[in-house]
Amino acid sequence: MNERRVFVTALALALGAAISLGLARFSYALLLPPMRAELGWSYFTAGAMNTVNATGYLVGALLLPRALARLDARTIFLGGGWGAALLLALHGVAGSMVRSDALLYALRGLTGVASAATFASGGLLAARLGQQPGARPSLVLGLYYGGTGLGIVASSLIVPPLTWPVAWQGLALAALAATLAMGWGTRPLAAAPMAAAARGTGFSARDFAFGLAGYLMFGLGYIGYMTFIVTLLREQGASGATVVAFYILLGCGVIASSWLWAPLLQRYRGGQPLALLNALLAVATLLPVLSAHPLAVFASGALFGAVFLSLVASTTALVRHNLPPAAWPAGIAAFTSIFAAGQIVGPSLVGWVADGAGGLARGLAVSAGVLALGALLAARQRAL
Repeated sequence: MNERRVFVTALALALGAAISLGLARFSYALLLPPMRAELGWSYFTAGAMNTVNATGYLVGALLLPRALARLDARTIFLGGGWGAALLLALHGVAGSMVRSDALLYALRGLTGVASAATFASGGLLAARLGQQPGARPSLVLGLYYGGTGLGIVASSLIVPPLTWPVAWQGLALAALAATLAMGWGTRPLAAAPMAAAARGTGFSARDFAFGLAGYLMFGLGYIGYMTFIVTLLREQGASGATVVAFYILLGCGVIASSWLWAPLLQRYRGGQPLALLNALLAVATLLPVLSAHPLAVFASGALFGAVFLSLVASTTALVRHNLPPAAWPAGIAAFTSIFAAGQIVGPSLVGWVADGAGGLARGLAVSAGVLALGALLAARQRAL
């Protein structure tokens, strides 16, 4: 595979990250203020919607090794994209016709399953693509995870002009178009199922205990920011244009992270990248808590965007550096599962704290503390 073909394939894979996280998950932050106002949700209920989404993600991650034993990773990757597009469209139907919290909970959960199928299998495909002649592994992984920024920017442009039920339909159309492009661009990656890889030969959770613990804290901490930051900015008096600009800047930071952190991920084989990036996220989360000044707000968005998906990439790099290829699926699935477990607790925890004295500012301060703890834990992960 020549260098140009590698780049095109990596971009097609990046659209999977755009769907699974950018369109299907992080768009919720933009939709939350009008949904919460119209449906009368507490912060806890608002956070619980993302908790259910993360629970579905965990279910998808746990099912992934079994699915990889029967289907090739590209089939799972595309199936998740098609599923996410359909489910996002049904969100709009549930919002405009049924107005049922129970149905929205179910749809958020199923969307989490579809997101895990696309995101985790896409990470495996990106790791394989990085082994092709002419490919730079860390850059391929950075491009893949940076694709989430494309989804965030797209959400920033799709959601604000529309009412919230119609915005879900717009997101569904974007996911449909992206899945079609993914199918065309990833044709060179079609392969037979890898049953031996799905069984996880060579992976031991004990060897990665501190890395997994640091990643759990990341899942707990970052999701509070990505769920409630737009609501916090609205409460602080930010205009609609400011919120859109903030979210676009955050998405552009995710895209830029592909180039910012690739050398770091390539150089270190232990938990150093995970520790550093968790610490930077803690700082980014605290900035809008300490000050509502536009400079602090935009600095927070730029820093958070430039870091958080590269932290996900750092765990894939950790697996790739320290395990044989046959063990990559099990390693990636383990980190995906622990990440999902953190995300299950994080939104409801922040919502519960925010419903008390101190509001969202206190909730995000808790998120920052959790991320700082994650940095300390990850720093103890050594290369095998």
